[in-house]
Amino acid sequence: MSEFSEPAAPCPNDDAHGDIGCAQVIAEVWTLLDGECTPENKEKLRRHLEACPGCFKHYGLEERIKALIAAKCKGEKAPEGLKERLRLEIRRTTIIRGGP
Repeated sequence: MSEFSEPAAPCPNDDAHGDIGCAQVIAEVWTLLDGECTPENKEKLRRHLEACPGCFKHYGLEERIKALIAAKCKGEKAPEGLKERLRLEIRRTTIIRGGP
């Protein structure tokens, strides 16, 4: 399912791998999954994921969650009543914040 190969050996350093640390990888995993990161950042993330079993496991979990959400929500539309309640709440919130 993943475009990255699973690392063969455990990582000796769970903090940093090359140019990017684990915390940054976890923070940016959704930009990678959504295809919103630059090619340079994608390569840094890919290298880190190949070297770090912990981050690779997290990436795989997020990838499966995204696939599950896409499968379960495919083509469904929100009921009109819900949309109208959301519109009303957004307008009400905007008015409250825009006040004196």
